[in-house]
Amino acid sequence: MPESETLPTPAPETGLAPETEASSTPETATPPTASGAATPTAVNDRPEDAEAPPAGAGPSATEPTEPRVEADAPAGDDIPPIADEDGVLPGEPEDQPGLPVEPAAELPPGAAPATPGDATDDSPESAEIPQTDVQRTLYLLGTEVPPGAIDWLSWSASESFEGISTPTPILIVNGTSPGPTLCLTAAVHGDELNGVEMVRRIMYSLDPEKLNGAVIGAPIVNLHGFRRSSRYLPDRRDLNRYFPGSPTGSSASRIAYSFFHEVIVNCNALVDVHTGSFHRANLPQIRADLSKPEVVELTKGFGATVVLHSVGGRGTLRRAASDAGIPAVTLEAGEPMRLQPKEVAHGVKGIETLLDKLGMVNKVSLWGDPQPVYYEARWIRANSGGILFSSVNLGERIRKGEVLGSVTDPITNKRSEIRSPYDGRIIGRALNQVVMPGFAAFHVGIQTSEKQLRDEQQAAAATAEATESGQADAASPSTKAPGDSPAASSGPLSGEIEADEEAEDYMEEERPE
Repeated sequence: MPESETLPTPAPETGLAPETEASSTPETATPPTASGAATPTAVNDRPEDAEAPPAGAGPSATEPTEPRVEADAPAGDDIPPIADEDGVLPGEPEDQPGLPVEPAAELPPGAAPATPGDATDDSPESAEIPQTDVQRTLYLLGTEVPPGAIDWLSWSASESFEGISTPTPILIVNGTSPGPTLCLTAAVHGDELNGVEMVRRIMYSLDPEKLNGAVIGAPIVNLHGFRRSSRYLPDRRDLNRYFPGSPTGSSASRIAYSFFHEVIVNCNALVDVHTGSFHRANLPQIRADLSKPEVVELTKGFGATVVLHSVGGRGTLRRAASDAGIPAVTLEAGEPMRLQPKEVAHGVKGIETLLDKLGMVNKVSLWGDPQPVYYEARWIRANSGGILFSSVNLGERIRKGEVLGSVTDPITNKRSEIRSPYDGRIIGRALNQVVMPGFAAFHVGIQTSEKQLRDEQQAAAATAEATESGQADAASPSTKAPGDSPAASSGPLSGEIEADEEAEDYMEEERPE
């Protein structure tokens, strides 16, 4: 993890309610909505005999504030391993306007104002203001999707060389009751099939009459790569390096810009589904930036799924959404080019549990308790070339010094072992294959005690303070010679500590983000 970052430890809570904006007036009445959650109700300072505003007056508190997204710099023509586009600034939420206040009715001449004792009913002094329980109409890709509707839209990112557009399916289920808008994306890498099936099962299992809010599903984001069974776009660029994109950049950057600004900005939360890549498999896991409280809350909704802290590399869909103020996580499960029923079922259960925790659906039972959170993860590498034979499985807990596998030279029959330098758990591994020296073979989530984590955080804070102090000294006049200052010590590469969906899966795990 970055040295200066102090991370909150997520509490093993099981409930997660959708975020709503509370009124600044302390005396509020909160009638329950269709989702079972209380809706903030503003009470205006007016005489008791004043009439209440009509139902539905004022904007709905459930309408999400559209995040402000800035386009990144145009991408160059060279294919970078990680996009150079900078992330965007988070959007600033708009102030919620209050309900209009009606003036008190004028009394006829000689009439005395009513007193509390004159009331003949048993109603409380502060009457509840009627609230609407109707879900809003969604406007997406030039189409109106009314409450209670299921729609199938087409997003066309660009034209092919023949001048023919390539429509990509976007599925929408808009519930009849108000709630958040959740976005599910898959196949940003065209060879990752598990997520396609997860999104399909979720979208076609939803009943708009029983849904609070809306779900937008994009089962195949990279349709160009999907048709060719390729991770990449036709120009060999990785789409997950170019978000939020640029309208004047490379073809990959333009596709990313179109999808991000036409689909993603309409969401209140995002789950981007991935698998391992290039003969690697991942244990079902959630990857999230745990330095952001709203993202921490989102991770609590996935039930029995491992959580790995990862800021996310620049250009990834998850980081671009998070930078735009949209809480986002990556759901990793399985390997590419295969449809794996077990991993698909795990992902579907996790997303269903999330929908329940967000108050969007009502499930009879929840799925398991939260799994451990790993703040560090490292790849263990082969030190010799040959054929890799794994001795451990995904999800297996390991001890320091334990043999994880071996590499055998097919010519000399020389065998070398790969041992773990950490206590932890196997959260990803390479499939048995021919490897070269330095090949990343096993991805280990490192077990960290609370004391160790606290000590590391304190050390990181002290290092950051010393760095800032050194920069201040450098900015001020000094009589020291250039050689008087000690050289900065070099720590481990951040990619060795923190691997992400766009890094460890195809040999970029050594690059800092």
